[in-house]
Amino acid sequence: MTAKLAALGIVTHDMRQSVSFYRELGVDVAEPESAEDHHEATLPNGLRLMWDTVELMRKLDPEWKQPQGHAIALAFECESPDDVNETYARVTQAGFQGKTEPFDAFWGQRYATLLDPDGNAVDLFASL
Repeated sequence: MTAKLAALGIVTHDMRQSVSFYRELGVDVAEPESAEDHHEATLPNGLRLMWDTVELMRKLDPEWKQPQGHAIALAFECESPDDVNETYARVTQAGFQGKTEPFDAFWGQRYATLLDPDGNAVDLFASL
């Protein structure tokens, strides 16, 4: 029997702000409760996207430390190159940080990178 990837977890300093960022990207996720330290949404493909607060991580693992750099990135496939541009503009106009503005990459995709509220790289892409 082989294990299958069922969930991706995001550790966040601000649950509401992080959920708001991913909602701007189109994730259908309910507003978290005020004192909630774990929150999740199931994506249309069945994968769960989960958020845990830094405080919860420290309760689960007292030796937990905030990672440095971008050990992992999330990538959202857009419907078209114009959708990459529109999604990037919508998210940055909502007050979230862009890292790399949309460009035509040599590997044949329209590509851009945003940063979520915790500094995680979130790529947008679509075939040219």
